[in-house]
Order: sequence, then C-alpha cells, then structure tokens
Amino acid sequence: MKICVSSSGPSENSQVSPTFGRCPYFVIFDDKEEKLGLVKNESWQAPRGAGIAAAQRVSDLGCQALITGNVGPNAFYALKAARIKVFTSGFGKTVRDVLKDYKEDKLSELQVPTGRFGFGRGKGGRRRW
Repeated sequence: MKICVSSSGPSENSQVSPTFGRCPYFVIFDDKEEKLGLVKNESWQAPRGAGIAAAQRVSDLGCQALITGNVGPNAFYALKAARIKVFTSGFGKTVRDVLKDYKEDKLSELQVPTGRFGFGRGKGGRRRW
C-alpha cells in the first residue's frame, strides 16, 4: 500500500503541510518495500484548481491513503472518487510522526472535507469586485 503525506519540506523530518492542494511536496511511503519517496507538487502555486490537480497526482502515483492537515471539498471528493482514504494529522507533527500514527491506527479517516472552497489560496486568491 502507498501512503501519501502532504509535506511542507523535502524530508520525513519536515512538518505535515496544513493544506493539501498547496503543499510543496508529497512524501510517499510504500509499506511493502518500507521505502520513502519524494515528489514535488507541481500545482501548488496554480491560480486555480490546485486541490484537484494534487488529487489527480496522488491518484496517478498509485496511493491508497492520504495524510494531510486540511483538504477542501473539490480535492476531497476527487480523492474519494479515486478511492483514496483521507486522514487528518493534527498540526505541528512531522511526516515521520504521522506515518507512525497511521501504522498504529491512531488517525481517523475523514468523512467530510475540512476546508472550504478555495481554502489555502495562494497569491491573488481573494477576489476583488
């Protein structure tokens, strides 16, 4: 099974990102091979659709679970459509910490999104009419 963790940095000692679609990195743990991999989130600075693009990338990587801080509705439902389980980690934890929590069955699977539409928008995310 492959588990994706949204990460603020490029290592297992980095903190879990508080947002999914706008996280700079995905740390991928393959529990069969006990290996960690690192993938840059190419859509993290996209003006729109970062969550959906990130969900597609996680699906393309073959992940069956995601651990993150917050996930908005568009990304959440895209992940659910791809049959990827979504878990929240709490804030201030490292990638290593949440993977340990996952293995020990200490994380709860999300049943609803934790963010709102457009949560975590980057530059220019606020509309001005």
